[in-house]
Amino acid sequence: MLELKNVEIAYGRTLVIHGVSIDVPDRGVVAVMGHNGAGKTTLLRAVVGLLRPRSGQVLLDGEDVSKRPPNQRVARGLAYVPQGQQSFGELTAKENLLLVADGRPDGPRRMAEALDLFPALTGLLGRRAGLLSGGQRQQLAIARALITGPRLLVLDEPTEGIQPSVVAEIQDAILALAGSGEMSVLLVEQHVGFALSAAHHYYVLQSGRVVDTGEGGLGQAGRVREAMAI
Repeated sequence: MLELKNVEIAYGRTLVIHGVSIDVPDRGVVAVMGHNGAGKTTLLRAVVGLLRPRSGQVLLDGEDVSKRPPNQRVARGLAYVPQGQQSFGELTAKENLLLVADGRPDGPRRMAEALDLFPALTGLLGRRAGLLSGGQRQQLAIARALITGPRLLVLDEPTEGIQPSVVAEIQDAILALAGSGEMSVLLVEQHVGFALSAAHHYYVLQSGRVVDTGEGGLGQAGRVREAMAI
């Protein structure tokens, strides 16, 4: 579904991603882990088209989209939930969802499915998004992305800075998506146990380089933590 081949990304003259190759198979779940500053978000920005690689390729369904803008990648089935629980704060939760659902033939059904995945949002639909907690806004952001019916869902630190009670709800939802086999998921996450429980395969980034990769599963936690400590 998604391939990164020897991708290099620079800010000006400073190279920050060094020849990274990652493969997200069709209907597979891949986790990218690493500490702050490892290059995870920069890599995702290249995946979705917000940054253009200096060299290498980003392939979506076998097509080189390295020079294509984000809207063309979205049209090919990519949905991106960036870091930071983003929403339109002056709009209600329902209006945030309707911005995506309106005009889509399957919009009402997909909106209902997204609310089934995050039932806590149902009682908050009339509340302005800016008044929701960080965890509730994150649920709203993921629900909004799911309404597009993505074939590839890209999640950047979906549990960062969120209260533990809501983290559990978000983790359960992502695990349900990962187990559904309905889409591919690229998950950037610092919580090793959660990431490995969701992922079929993982990569560890350190200073813009892949320093470890392997099959997912909680049995790999020790190896991953050791790689992150390099």
